[in-house]
Amino acid sequence: MARKHLLASISSAPAQKVGENTPSEARADYARRGASRSMMQSLDEMAENSMRVLEGETIVKLDPDMLDASVFADRISDDEEDFASLVEAIKQAGQSSPILVRPHPDEPNRYMIVYGHRRARAAKTLGIKVRAVIKPVQDIAHVIAQGQENTARANLTFIEKSLFARKLSSSGMTKDVIKTALTVDDTLLSRMLSVVDNVPEAILEAVGSAKGVGRDRWEDVKKLVMDPARASWAIAFVAGDGFRAVSSEARFNVLLEQLKNFKRPKQKSGKPLEKSWDLAEKAVAVSTRDAGRAFTLSLKSKDASRFGAFISEQLEDLYRDFQRTETERTGD
Repeated sequence: MARKHLLASISSAPAQKVGENTPSEARADYARRGASRSMMQSLDEMAENSMRVLEGETIVKLDPDMLDASVFADRISDDEEDFASLVEAIKQAGQSSPILVRPHPDEPNRYMIVYGHRRARAAKTLGIKVRAVIKPVQDIAHVIAQGQENTARANLTFIEKSLFARKLSSSGMTKDVIKTALTVDDTLLSRMLSVVDNVPEAILEAVGSAKGVGRDRWEDVKKLVMDPARASWAIAFVAGDGFRAVSSEARFNVLLEQLKNFKRPKQKSGKPLEKSWDLAEKAVAVSTRDAGRAFTLSLKSKDASRFGAFISEQLEDLYRDFQRTETERTGD
């Protein structure tokens, strides 16, 4: 109920005159550009900040140089254009929503960011202090708060959430904690981990955050790269200059299309080795064809039939002599 009264009192505030050059214009531009809207001075955010004060949480200002990133990284990379819009929004209108930090577990007078990395980075870029709430949360509470904040703000892509889930899992977090942090069920968590466990790391790094790409298309890539030959080709493809020149927004689609059109190279068969010579002053013409697992011997002479039969009768003895010679040669 308190939240409702706060909203009512805020909404009754006098409106800005049309045409004034207000700081909210920067926020509106930031929201229109498809950003996370995390810096938009909405009624909900203002009410939330008021509720923090009522609940005894004090918002303080910290030097960004006193902050360390979360050990549980959840982003592959940051959209620099989007980040520039965030910086401009904070420059024009200030930081409306505080970040959450915890006292550093190992270093006194330092803090670890739970969520709000981009806001902290923006403040450092502007050379200003960042508004923050300090809470002595433990690792499990840390990852749950970090995951739920990013899920609520729709900041992370499917693959970033999947990599975050894998990092939490490898750090010893239970599946229940991971599901709570990311607000997912068993089935979705299993699929997320299956994608990042089977798609080669080089491909994940080269493609990046893949905005707008959901579970189904990432599973298409996973199925395709389960073929070792296709996976090896894809790793070489994403490492090439041509792929690197593709915009980050288009990289996933380019890779998926190329994977679908992949044609397995035909195996080159070695050309058989052929030899011809004469015996007994050209009384017998001999030809051989060595194809590795097949060896053909051809004889041509007036008594080729009888000579061939003679050789055939000696084959068992000849093969025993061959085995004995090989044993002596190799020592086996």
